Amino acid sequence: MSTQLLIYEKAVPVTSQRHRDWSIKKGTDCTFAKHVNAVPLMAVEFGPAAVEYAIVFTGTGEAIMPAVILGIRDRQNVYVAEDGNWQAKYLPAFVRRYPFVFSSADEGKRFVLCLDEAFTGCNQDGLGERLFDAEGNRTQYLEGVLNFLQQYQGQFQLTQAFCKKLQTLDLLEPMQAQVTVPAGERLRLTGFMAVTRDRLKKLSGDQLAELAQSNELELIYAHLHSLRNVTAMAERLSGNVSSTGQGAEGSEATESGATGSEERAPEKGKKKSLASTTR
Repeated sequence: MSTQLLIYEKAVPVTSQRHRDWSIKKGTDCTFAKHVNAVPLMAVEFGPAAVEYAIVFTGTGEAIMPAVILGIRDRQNVYVAEDGNWQAKYLPAFVRRYPFVFSSADEGKRFVLCLDEAFTGCNQDGLGERLFDAEGNRTQYLEGVLNFLQQYQGQFQLTQAFCKKLQTLDLLEPMQAQVTVPAGERLRLTGFMAVTRDRLKKLSGDQLAELAQSNELELIYAHLHSLRNVTAMAERLSGNVSSTGQGAEGSEATESGATGSEERAPEKGKKKSLASTTR
């Protein structure tokens, strides 16, 4: 079965036979995401996410999807502290749904709820929330998990349609982010795309009106506004996330002719991290 393997190590279908006595204890520990430098983002999340993250687009062909940049270096998430706490007010739904995920073996016609059994909160000691009751029926907690993932899947399809619109209007261009930390190290992140203001300005009045009526123009501006958060992320990279007034010496998001590494949309296969280089 195909699953989103970015932060999952051992995702298996949830069944009463296998997980009847299992419980899930979730807390604030997000250590499971400390080695990813980007995660998918749904269009409905653009508003709150744009305040704290840089929103970009990754993938090729019909598999283009939005993502939030979480780090410049490979396998480093600057939003996860040493104690595992997530250092931002908004937590992307992709992270919130962990350790659960949908998988599909028939191109999305039917989905199976899976659980990452490698999650440290999985236990058979009754700690946290049980998945099934004594009779083997789903608990209210598990029903809530299913409802959340169903909503997530619905938003995923709406987000796909939004990305298709951006492609049809030819608004996306390959980009790269470059930052210089106080020590003088220059880091560059490639493998993503962004809407360019020049291409947006070339749209006709009718095209802009259609985007405005569908609220997609608002999403585009939220995306463009979010790119300034590359600077804030560089400050996190430098270890200066408090109000010290000292952060990265410089950061920028620029156009690039490189296509970057291939990405796949959620629920379709294994997602790769954005490509990072050091100078």
